[in-house]
Amino acid sequence: MVILSNAAELGKEIRFRRESLGVTLQQLADLTGIGINTLSRLERGVGGVTLKTLLVVLQTLGLKLGMETERS
Repeated sequence: MVILSNAAELGKEIRFRRESLGVTLQQLADLTGIGINTLSRLERGVGGVTLKTLLVVLQTLGLKLGMETERS
């Protein structure tokens, strides 16, 4: 499990997974029905990506989203 604290870290993990699977942005766009520009923004950690879009991408790449309570 990887603990991420911001959108940029999440984007890097998504890009790493996509590249490790040998999938191009165009192929991921074709598989998900999500535009390349949106996928690129997601991988760069730039805002404007919906939760629904994120979940579709994660599922397509075989990733799961989890949450953990932060203890102070």
